[in-house]
Amino acid sequence: MRRLVTFLRAVAWLCLSVLCLSVFASGGGIAPATAAQPVKLLAFGDSLTAGYGLSEADGFTAQLAAALEKMGRQVQVINGGVSGDTTSGGLARLDWALADQPQVMLLELGGNDMLRGLPPQTTQDNLEQMIAKAQQAGVTILLVGMRAAPNLGTDYQSAFDALYPALAKQHGLLFYPFMLDGVAANPDLLQSDGIHPNPKGVAAIISRMMPSILQALDKAQKPAG
Repeated sequence: MRRLVTFLRAVAWLCLSVLCLSVFASGGGIAPATAAQPVKLLAFGDSLTAGYGLSEADGFTAQLAAALEKMGRQVQVINGGVSGDTTSGGLARLDWALADQPQVMLLELGGNDMLRGLPPQTTQDNLEQMIAKAQQAGVTILLVGMRAAPNLGTDYQSAFDALYPALAKQHGLLFYPFMLDGVAANPDLLQSDGIHPNPKGVAAIISRMMPSILQALDKAQKPAG
């Protein structure tokens, strides 16, 4: 009987050894932790987002991606900027952009509407439709505001400047009031056209906007409920 027990134990040990070798040989071993997927952030805007007049590495989305990586954030930044785009153009292409299934969207449009003197109500209506589409897709939105040039008159300026905070409040959005805050009218941070930021200007924009961007990323990653 003692020999039988010893024999059975030996067989069991052999079977266990073979099983373990098989698992490790197949790469099974101890399962590694699943690598976290990067958050997709869609920067959806006009030339300020697209990086007009700059090299690819100096543009807004490239500098933003580099800054987030330096902070240890896993974020895929998608350049959804089109130079010269209006809110009507943005609305027309938004479905295509949302097909990438971003979790966060920086919505920066309206500056070209203002430069063309388009009615602020049109800008507001287009932005509202874009907000609705993104929210229906479950996207966390950071609305990035623009301000009207004073030469358009006080009535236009008041109506245009007011539409961004009104939309943010109405739809419960995270809000960054002015894309060019700290950069507009500073020749050291602008290209020769006096409108678009140079590489230093882009870096300044990102530095100022970063707390709002991180807030949007954290909100998007927060478990539901």
